[in-house]
Amino acid sequence: MLATPNYIINGDFSQQITPLDRGFAYGDGIFRTMLMRNGLPVDWPLHYQKLVADCAVVGIVCPSAELLMSDFKQLFSMDEIEENRLGVAKIVITRGESYRGYKPPAITLPTRVVIKSAMPNYAVTLVEQGVELCICQLRLNHQPKLAGVKHLNRLENVLARAEWSSDAIFDGLMLDQSGCVIEGTMCNVFIRQGQQIITPDLSMCGVAGVTRQRIIGLAPSLGLQVKVETLTLEQLLSADEVVICNSLIGALQVTKIADQRWQNQLLANTLRALLLQ
Repeated sequence: MLATPNYIINGDFSQQITPLDRGFAYGDGIFRTMLMRNGLPVDWPLHYQKLVADCAVVGIVCPSAELLMSDFKQLFSMDEIEENRLGVAKIVITRGESYRGYKPPAITLPTRVVIKSAMPNYAVTLVEQGVELCICQLRLNHQPKLAGVKHLNRLENVLARAEWSSDAIFDGLMLDQSGCVIEGTMCNVFIRQGQQIITPDLSMCGVAGVTRQRIIGLAPSLGLQVKVETLTLEQLLSADEVVICNSLIGALQVTKIADQRWQNQLLANTLRALLLQ
């Protein structure tokens, strides 16, 4: 018997994406990646809120939360729920099918895809010792219309990720055309200066992640003032601490970028514990 596929399209395991799908042809869609625990998506209300908001920016009708939860239940089986395994779900929503041409059809039926994958095997040393980043040569272009949106046009991230092959590098730091820090190829960035934490302003480019949103909300409980503002590379390299985050890693301390090193400190692990609550 064939194994159950690791993805479901429009609620159907047998359906396939056609070459006419605008997500395939033009990257005309959005996506989100989230941690699954006990067969359910962690921080689902925030993820769904962001799905709806991102779909609205590009003019796509977001599938209902009920439809997506039905897809989760079909993909993440009861034996995994009982064993309390962690997993990963990626939701992709495209505008649907159309014939050639950029002009969006007046009426389309959005395509929804939910993909199941295993939780990456992140080494314990990443939490204990921190991670190293490189500085990517590729610069992010400004596009305020799409700023913050996790859309399917991720070629900049793909090309940036191709810049290194060393396993010692966990992620690459991405700057914009002005040389300001925006994000990692797969994460958001925070720095701490004294009792203040700063995360880059994403009003011109970058992806506003759910974990970034949660940390902004959690920081005041730790006695930290939060600022969202332009962040220069010089500011980052002179910070007391640098932390990266996303929905799978939680929060990790950065201990090395180029020639700059940081001693192990408490913020990343404190945030990581709070994010798990």
